[in-house]
Amino acid sequence: CRSQFGYLAKMIDELHTERPDLPIHALAVNEDGLQSGLNDLCQVSDLTVLQDDDVARVWERWDASWRDVVILGRDNAPYATFSLSSHTLTDPDDYAALKALFIEAAEAGE
Repeated sequence: CRSQFGYLAKMIDELHTERPDLPIHALAVNEDGLQSGLNDLCQVSDLTVLQDDDVARVWERWDASWRDVVILGRDNAPYATFSLSSHTLTDPDDYAALKALFIEAAEAGE
């Protein structure tokens, strides 16, 4: 999972370069109760990490599962979910599919 963070950060950097007109941002949401892994996540990538808790309940509100990339639309509501359990960003097709989802979500409602 941690290796996927590096690929995701690279993708976001590419999108900022290729499509600076689109409001694309990424952050990691660490599941409540798994705080012990935060240092490892921060060493792998420069993505901002949000620690979920019983007040924010982000995982619950977004119906997220472990290794999900939840893409939000312009209204900050979940637009699409891309599972890194069934896809890997080392596969060029999966990488392109996730990248396209980010663009699609950012363009929706323009």
